[in-house]
Amino acid sequence: TIALAQRRGKGLNDSELLQRARGRYALLLNEDSELLGGATHALWQALEERPRAACAGARLLRPDGTPQPSAWRFPTPVTALAGALFLHRLLTVQSRGTRTREVDWCQSAALLVRRAAAAEVDYLDPDFFVYSDEVDFARRLRDAGWYSVYVPAAAAVHHEQLSSDTVPQRRIVELARNRDLYMRKHHSPAAARAVRWLTASSYAVRALAALLQPGRPARRYWCHVTATLHPERGEGLREAAAEYNAGA
Repeated sequence: TIALAQRRGKGLNDSELLQRARGRYALLLNEDSELLGGATHALWQALEERPRAACAGARLLRPDGTPQPSAWRFPTPVTALAGALFLHRLLTVQSRGTRTREVDWCQSAALLVRRAAAAEVDYLDPDFFVYSDEVDFARRLRDAGWYSVYVPAAAAVHHEQLSSDTVPQRRIVELARNRDLYMRKHHSPAAARAVRWLTASSYAVRALAALLQPGRPARRYWCHVTATLHPERGEGLREAAAEYNAGA
């Protein structure tokens, strides 16, 4: 157990774990995730059999047992366009099938990482407080000649957003700012702007549809629109952690 005196970003916490762990691999497991039987061995075997695989991601399940998208293509204006056309599950989700396969990136809710590969790229970028940290990590690993694999034989239940649902507005702000940070880091300013508008348009359509369906969270979708178009505004989870630390 690594006890921390203050709340820090997920990227920084995961980097410390990777540096202080022993052995060839380290398991990144969210506090809202639980591995099912045989998952750890399946992830380990996937990396053992593939010397250039840096990360092995589990097949994520919702608490009711239905599959949750677990691996994706790297974000680009093209994937944002697919999202705006509501084709994202068809064109960007890569967690399909029953065989282990190479993918662009896996969610870090349950991710086994080769420590030597992580060290080569200087671990996770602490500028990503939470969200998009594993996307940036996988992209830098890919640029360095490594790759990620999706391992459907390894299953994990993901109680998504359990740890941050008490501050949904701040979570939305943090999601938008880190998505924009990734685009500005790995793409051109024009590409980042295109992704903002395309992503915001998809949320706007959802918000309008929610107005016609009682019980749907229209306000929450509008919050996504605002945060996506103006990622520099608002207070996110980083500020929430700072407030907690100041009062601790």
